[in-house]
Amino acid sequence: MSDPRAERTRGALRAALLAECAERPLDEVSVSAVVRRAGVGRATFYLHHEDLRALAVDACAETVRDAVDALHAWRGLPDPAVPPPALVDFLTATAQRARLYRALLAPGGGGPLGELMHRELRERSLRERELRGAPHADLVATAVAATFTALLADWLHGLVPADPAELAGQVWRLLIALHTARV
Repeated sequence: MSDPRAERTRGALRAALLAECAERPLDEVSVSAVVRRAGVGRATFYLHHEDLRALAVDACAETVRDAVDALHAWRGLPDPAVPPPALVDFLTATAQRARLYRALLAPGGGGPLGELMHRELRERSLRERELRGAPHADLVATAVAATFTALLADWLHGLVPADPAELAGQVWRLLIALHTARV
């Protein structure tokens, strides 16, 4: 069971960091600015986070959950021509904080946010494939996680030119192909 005061403090720190990052790149944000905006002391910051990068990953963890949910927001037979609206919404929201995500997600999908996204997406994909009795659940779950994480990172870094709706359609078709591939 988590302490409600600690959760409020972490929430205030996350909100403060996101507000700071809306005004400047992460590498220009200071702990002092974040704690001042959050209304907490510097020592309190370090009780909860090792550094600003750790706070940034924590603040973006909701994005990871949103990505995982968006990719699994369909039931029945997927239509390759129509990505789930949640995927388009996720990519649109992600584009609005692209500068922050680029600081945490390296091209190719590396970096602290990429590692978190890959791990959580792989776990969810693996669990769902195993529940359906799909063959090669581990292989496909890894391919799905790696593909989506890398594509998202490369898109955020300008290596994959597309607007959020175009990217959603392209990613959706690729992920369906991975799920239906005979391996």
